[in-house]
Amino acid sequence: MAFASPSYRMSLSALSHHCDLKEDRSDNKIWPPRTNTFSSSSSSSSSTISLLKQSSIYRRGFISYSGRKESSNSHIFASVTDVSLDKVVEKVELPKGDTWCVHKFGGTCVGSSERIKNVAQIIVNDDSERKLVVVSAMSKVTDMMYDLIAKAQSRDDSYISSLDAVLEKHRLTALDLLEGDELAGLLSRLHDDINNLKAMLRAIYIAGHATESFSDFVVGHGELWSAQMLSSLIRKNEIDCNWMDTREVLIVNPTSSNQVDPDYLESEKRLEKWFSSNPSKIIIATGFIASTAQNIPTTLKRDGSDFSAAIMGALLRARQVTIWTDVNGVYSADPRKVSEAVILRTLSYQEAWEMSYFGANVLHPRTIIPVMQYDIPIVIRNIFNLSAPGTMICQPSVSENQDGENMDSPVKGFATIDNLALVNVEGTGMAGVPGTASAIFGAVKDVGANVIMISQASSEHSVCFAVPEKEVEAVSAALHTRFRQALDAGRLSQVAIIPNCSILAAVGQKMASTPGVSATLFSALAKANINIRAIAQGCSEYNVTVVVKREDCIRALRAVHSRCFLSRTTIAMGIIGPGLIGGTLLDQLKDQAAVLKEDFNIDLRVMGITGSRTMVLSDMGIDLSRWRELLNEKGEVADLEKFAQHVNGNHFIPNTAIVDCTADSSIAIRYYDWLRKGIHVITPNKKANSGPLDKYLKLRALQRQSYTHYFYEATVGAGLPIISTLRGLLETGDKILKIEGIFSGTLSYIFNNFVDSRAFSEVVAEAKQAGYTEPDPRDDLSGTDVRRKVVILARESGLKLELSDVPVESLVPEPLRGVASVEEFMERLPQFDKDMAKKQQDAKDAGDVLRYVGVVDVVKQRGLVELRRYSKDHPFAQLSGSDNIIAFKTLRYEKQPLIVRGPGAGAEVTAGGVFSDILRLASYLGAPS
Repeated sequence: MAFASPSYRMSLSALSHHCDLKEDRSDNKIWPPRTNTFSSSSSSSSSTISLLKQSSIYRRGFISYSGRKESSNSHIFASVTDVSLDKVVEKVELPKGDTWCVHKFGGTCVGSSERIKNVAQIIVNDDSERKLVVVSAMSKVTDMMYDLIAKAQSRDDSYISSLDAVLEKHRLTALDLLEGDELAGLLSRLHDDINNLKAMLRAIYIAGHATESFSDFVVGHGELWSAQMLSSLIRKNEIDCNWMDTREVLIVNPTSSNQVDPDYLESEKRLEKWFSSNPSKIIIATGFIASTAQNIPTTLKRDGSDFSAAIMGALLRARQVTIWTDVNGVYSADPRKVSEAVILRTLSYQEAWEMSYFGANVLHPRTIIPVMQYDIPIVIRNIFNLSAPGTMICQPSVSENQDGENMDSPVKGFATIDNLALVNVEGTGMAGVPGTASAIFGAVKDVGANVIMISQASSEHSVCFAVPEKEVEAVSAALHTRFRQALDAGRLSQVAIIPNCSILAAVGQKMASTPGVSATLFSALAKANINIRAIAQGCSEYNVTVVVKREDCIRALRAVHSRCFLSRTTIAMGIIGPGLIGGTLLDQLKDQAAVLKEDFNIDLRVMGITGSRTMVLSDMGIDLSRWRELLNEKGEVADLEKFAQHVNGNHFIPNTAIVDCTADSSIAIRYYDWLRKGIHVITPNKKANSGPLDKYLKLRALQRQSYTHYFYEATVGAGLPIISTLRGLLETGDKILKIEGIFSGTLSYIFNNFVDSRAFSEVVAEAKQAGYTEPDPRDDLSGTDVRRKVVILARESGLKLELSDVPVESLVPEPLRGVASVEEFMERLPQFDKDMAKKQQDAKDAGDVLRYVGVVDVVKQRGLVELRRYSKDHPFAQLSGSDNIIAFKTLRYEKQPLIVRGPGAGAEVTAGGVFSDILRLASYLGAPS
């Protein structure tokens, strides 16, 4: 026969009084609910009474007992009544202090027989002198129990088969764990419980209603069963172990439908009394369930088992409370949103409190309260990875430099809350008027809305606060009603609702003593092109909270986490034009990716590659060792809109860049829209910066007004630092007088080799054969490419020149400019060698050489491209191969120009110039320099 604790029996008579049950005291039996307990007719009530009279609940009461020596033989069918013992049990003092270690195992940890065996092994292996273990119901069981009540209340007959499923789940688990008397006893108690629950659910089914106390009583059975199975399994190994129904010990006072306050003094008395009758070095206690001061069964509500463990730890003054779960510890951010999130080895109580409030999967804030008073650490550990040390929540020590975390960062972690709306109440009539805030939040309280965050300007002109989106309509209506007169009179200008918002909170105890934390956060958000809607920070400075658009939330989280915690700059890149330059760039990225990530904390991920016909996309980053193969085998039809959306739409990576390696003007015209959407642009494509002046000015204005970057170093000098040198001169106050240079590597090669008696056409053919020219050499010989570079430099110098304003001396003979094919052009070019030979001879006779140059004359505000003669001692005459050379004549460098010289053509150097711009972007975004 099953029985309850002899030292204390929770009163079902109290439950019956609370729920308007009738008790027949003549034979100590509990009668069923009266009519007013359930919303039903008298006939329903009569049927209910009749039904329960036939059940074991009526025949035996909610418990039966005949005395016991150990709580391991106990079984609770319901609340139990105080009875005097037939024999006095010798009192055993409850030891308290460091000898106790409290463990809590959640539903996942005890979700199957195999997992329960693992839990038992962990308990046995713990070398603590005394252990109290709090267990939840098996995985999904609590939900199944709530579902039973819901089905019974809605008169759904399937509650019977659902209850049978609950029985079968526990029966099969017991069969796998136990044997002999332990198995027989547990199965007998299990079947008794199920029969009693069937009768109770049948009563609820007939009445169509159940009180909260009845619901709490029903759902608490899952914990009772898992505690008994675990304690029986441990005793199977002949280890001293008792199980505790915590409804006998934990006394709480309900404060609302979602909260209870523990009565620590009364609970401590009852724990001492329970232990005196059930002394044991291992106690398996039920989580989640408790009793009121009137001995009515109740629950600890959300995360109740964690709360149970914390309360028990405080009552026992335990050395430590370990919460076993299915994660390695507390992460610096939600790992589902931030793949680089790391396990935190330590958290202070305040940090854990703040993070849990803002939605982090740590602990419920109330779980921390009991242990804080006695400085009892809570350790979060993974039952499926015992090698992981987990996260310890405790008072911060003087030195926290042992956990491998970035000690330079005062921010410990980040958390978010989604599905919020901002309510903004503003008006000049609010300033200096006492009671305005009270009236606002009084109206909010009246509709039962939860205010998540409040922000108010010191001018008192407006009050802004965040509420769950599902409650905002009621809040808005209440405020409009409450302030109708003020709105009509103009004292309040508006009650505005901003929907689709999320909160991002940065948490860290060291933030209070570290200047610049907010600046770092806001800078990271700005560089990720995230707009902040509202800001709040308490005077404790343990957290800084911002409100952002919901669609920006994950990107914002990733941006601040990368900047403030990991100091790693991650950029999602899309490469357009995987031809000669683009393909070389991809190979360079492949070769350097590991070094950049390891040594410089720069993580460059190519999320997409597109050509003119096909593209390949990836959610986590393309394997650059196979990019050609992937583009050929898994490529889809190229679509620039889809491509840009994919690269920019990855919220796991806050920074996005598109690298245009084409010379296509149809792609260049998209730069403005990309920059406006927060996509950084890097390109060697000259078309945007040398195109229509109005579009160029609009593009540059957008760039200056935002944190979105536009880099184009390779447009002029390939891998040479021409643009950056020019900007450096201007930014330091120098004045540009003239820029003159050989900007074409192709034409540099041609004229460096156009010597002695060589024919011009022969040198052109040689350059084409060596790959220095475009497929059609006329593209180089026409001077158009050089003219574009001159226009770019002129505009960088402050001149507002159009492409048509720059005269060009074309080297393509007039009769050959309209020739259809390249072959015909090359075939007929020798006919015009005499003209170029004469120019070359004239220069030679004068001791000069021919060079094809571009000139930006800032003083005369003009640009030109022409073939010029230079003396043999001039720097331009000293070139070899395909080198470029640019001379900057400025006020500082007037007598001796500043010269930049080096290779100006070729895929390797051009791709290198683009790569350099990518790294410059990473530096701007926060990578260490």
